[in-house]
Amino acid sequence: MLVTDRRRLAPVPGARDVEALIDATRRGVAAGATMIQIRERELDDAALVEVTARIVRQSAPAGVQVVVNDRVDVAMAAAAAGVHLPARGAAPERVRAIAPPGFLIGRSVHSEAEALAAERTGACDYLVFGSVYPTAGKPPGHEPAGIDALARVCHMVRLPVLAIGGIDARRAREVARAGAGGIAAIGLFVDGDDDGLRASMQEIARAFASN
Repeated sequence: MLVTDRRRLAPVPGARDVEALIDATRRGVAAGATMIQIRERELDDAALVEVTARIVRQSAPAGVQVVVNDRVDVAMAAAAAGVHLPARGAAPERVRAIAPPGFLIGRSVHSEAEALAAERTGACDYLVFGSVYPTAGKPPGHEPAGIDALARVCHMVRLPVLAIGGIDARRAREVARAGAGGIAAIGLFVDGDDDGLRASMQEIARAFASN
């Protein structure tokens, strides 16, 4: 899962960072991403719907599913595949009650208790657990959950669990062995050139195929 963050893509805020975001998702899909989470909290509603709709249209030919962080209304308006709910976001069962058939609902979790609670709702399609490793996406002093905690969560729930936080091609095999169904990442998709990204994605795919 490619998680977007346009602030890491363009040096000057404004229209260019939106175009950089569109291009980054295109590059991610070309390299092998199979899902995109649009997490752009600072865009206004109209801009977020427009960007999401463009990414949905761009990604559809490759069969890539697009979900929107937190915003069920935006996801529906832009014909996205679903929504990704933060740990303190809307209750998954309430979203399921108003969502159309086949609408994906994901949930971020940071502990075993949160993972079990999300599964018990019966409304989630997948979970994202982390941060597994130290990551630039968290403030200094943030304590990562660690690989052992990921393994416990993966073996405790039946839902697919995506690992997030400091994951690169080098760590993918360890994450796969812990039982994760895949990874979610920001930095992986914005650091380096196209060839490097493609090579990393191929290595990650091999790691999960062998487990």
